[in-house]
Amino acid sequence: MLDLLSAGLLSGWLKMAGLPTSFDPSEMLDRVTVQTPFWQASDPDAEKVVKDYLKFLNSQGLKANEQGIWLQSGANLLLSNQGTTPVPAASLTKVATSLAALQTWGVDHQFETLIGTTGAIENGVLQGDLVIQGGGDPLFVWEDAIALGNALNQLGITRVTGDLVITGSFMLNFRESTLQSGELLKQALNSKTWDSDIRDEFGEVSGKRPTIEIKGKVRTGAANQPTILLKHRSLPLVHVLKHLNVHSQNEMAQMLANNLGGVKTVIEKASSAANVSPNELLLANGSGLGVENRISPHAACAMFAALDRTLYPLNLSIADFFPASGIDRNGTLEDRSVPEHAVIKTGTLREVSALAGVLPTRDRGLIYFAVINRGTDILELRYQQDLLLQALQKVWGANIDATVVQPSPWLKKTPSAQRIEVVQRG
Repeated sequence: MLDLLSAGLLSGWLKMAGLPTSFDPSEMLDRVTVQTPFWQASDPDAEKVVKDYLKFLNSQGLKANEQGIWLQSGANLLLSNQGTTPVPAASLTKVATSLAALQTWGVDHQFETLIGTTGAIENGVLQGDLVIQGGGDPLFVWEDAIALGNALNQLGITRVTGDLVITGSFMLNFRESTLQSGELLKQALNSKTWDSDIRDEFGEVSGKRPTIEIKGKVRTGAANQPTILLKHRSLPLVHVLKHLNVHSQNEMAQMLANNLGGVKTVIEKASSAANVSPNELLLANGSGLGVENRISPHAACAMFAALDRTLYPLNLSIADFFPASGIDRNGTLEDRSVPEHAVIKTGTLREVSALAGVLPTRDRGLIYFAVINRGTDILELRYQQDLLLQALQKVWGANIDATVVQPSPWLKKTPSAQRIEVVQRG
């Protein structure tokens, strides 16, 4: 930790850099990252741990120069092994997509899906098409479809003589095909056609079973100008990104990237927010599928630091957006043994195992870390990554009061039915 004089200099640097200065500087030290140059910090014990780690990997036939590592505490670079070299990073790509999304929309943003009709409603029958105007909601699931059906029933609609028309950016249950999503929606709107998957979901959803029989087919593309009856809002972006990263959901990530304007926009926004060169953030998509997505360990840490700086003034934690060890036991941290309270993003391809995030420690505060391995024994690589983090935490001590990286207890999810607004009654 820096002394008071350094803290004062840091406060002045923050002001020049345009970062928040309304906090106690000592509270900000772990949330500041200087990209070039770094303040190199000597840490022989940590260096030995990493050296032993690389030595073991080498004994397994994995070359040290193919393993990327970056450890950083505040503005102090603790250790780098191929740290600024972009390498296939798998789902660490989702960190870039998440950061770009937050920079664009903010934590409270909700995607809107509009529901309209192209004909009159007479005695419960819609004489025309039911039109769904997608607004890019990447987390529209069975619960939302069931709630939508109940809302249409409450407006008096039980039958549709025309088609179910899907326009815009719409995805149900993570199906990338808009037409397939439409078919699933048609099924969900009519409980008489439910399968076991929908019935299981209904067991977790309050409300009646909707019954809307649609005579026509499902089609995509243009529709006659509809009369908008309902507006469905997604969960706020904070919840969307949490689900995305806990489950490393590829289709959600790609939809967000598309909504942002494509991968070029993701690179521009993420690299700018993290203050790293775009040459360390070489992406082909928003999800991380494929070895074409390459990120340096340094860039991964810089993006986590940028997320932390963005969220801290909002009284939010990065654990509100990424899985936290000991708390989010399902998803990508299932069967992992990373230290408790660490906030983690994993990444896996056939020959890539990546791990990045934040490790709260007693002696060094928040440690931003990234470990990106190349190899084919993914389970062994994961096991060794977990051991590496455990050994580093032993060196620096565990922060047993790591509230700074715990999810915010006041963040509650509003049920889908309460996120539907009646715009006009039929």
